[in-house]
Amino acid sequence: MIRKVFIDTNIMLDFLGERIPFYEPIAKIATQAEKGKLVMVVSPISFATVNYFLSKFENAKVAKEKLRKFKILCKICSLDETTIEKGLNSSIEDFEDALQYFSATESDCDIIITRNGKDFKQSLLPVMTADEFLSSLISK
Repeated sequence: MIRKVFIDTNIMLDFLGERIPFYEPIAKIATQAEKGKLVMVVSPISFATVNYFLSKFENAKVAKEKLRKFKILCKICSLDETTIEKGLNSSIEDFEDALQYFSATESDCDIIITRNGKDFKQSLLPVMTADEFLSSLISK
C-alpha cells in the first residue's frame, strides 16, 4: 500500500525555498513521491502561502515556476465547506492549522509531516518531522 503523507506549509516552504538545514529531508521525500513510492498531499492554502513567501525572496515568475513543478509531484486536496466548518468548530486554536489537519484527515492521509508538531498535538494521525518520517521508512 502506498502511503499518503500530508505536507504542511512549513515543509513545502523548506523544500521550495531550499532552506538549510531542512531542505535535504523533504527533497528525499519528494524523490520518493516522484518514484511513486508515496503520495504527497498538499492543501491549496499552502500553495498560496508559499507563493507569498517565495515571491518576497525571489521574483514572482520564479516562485510560480517552482510551484508548477511541485504541483506535478503532489496531490492537492480539496478545501471545501465541510473542511472550513470543521476548522471553525474545532478545538485547535490556530485556524490555519485546523484547516491543514482536517484537509489531511479528509484526504485519508496516513501521516502529517511538519516542523511544528506542537500545532497538531490533538491529531489522531501520526505527526512527524521530515527527518523522523525518513527514519521510519528506513526502520521498516
